[in-house]
Amino acid sequence: MAFVAGTLWVLLVTVINIPGRLPEAIRRRGFDPESFIIEAVEEKLGLDPREELEARVAVAEHMLRRARDVLEKGDAVQASEKLYKAVEECIKVLACLEGLEECRRAREEGGGWSGLLARAASRLSRVLGEQLVIQAWEAGYNLHVHGFHEHAFDPEDVKQRLPLIEGLVEYTRSRLREKKRGEPGRR
Repeated sequence: MAFVAGTLWVLLVTVINIPGRLPEAIRRRGFDPESFIIEAVEEKLGLDPREELEARVAVAEHMLRRARDVLEKGDAVQASEKLYKAVEECIKVLACLEGLEECRRAREEGGGWSGLLARAASRLSRVLGEQLVIQAWEAGYNLHVHGFHEHAFDPEDVKQRLPLIEGLVEYTRSRLREKKRGEPGRR
């Protein structure tokens, strides 16, 4: 969970021991265990929209840090999935901040963003006039497909895409702060 104090973001991390069979079952089904568990917890909490966006930015930042950590150890597969997750969270936050139809539909359908993310990224890039959004989405999606599922990327391939994703996480954090400052009763 992230707490906001002015422009300082603090991420509290709790380590939870989970029996080895559970993460293995999640991996066999093609998911990253850390991402899967975070999404399940978010879904169960039923956060209000503002808390949800702040939590999603915190998840994106956490995934970016975790990706750097596993990349340092040479694990391109896990780094790829964690970077994709960071991009995915950013697209969700930006789509909701901008009031895009994709956000409304995902919320109506109980949080299901499948099939909506690519279109949201395209629309966001146009609406915001920011090429970084579509470029980072494409980099993240390539990491998800070729880096995670196909195991086709080495650490250097992943590192090459890192600056785009770092930029998107920073841009998303900045947009959330801007919107928050613009809310009635906030300064």
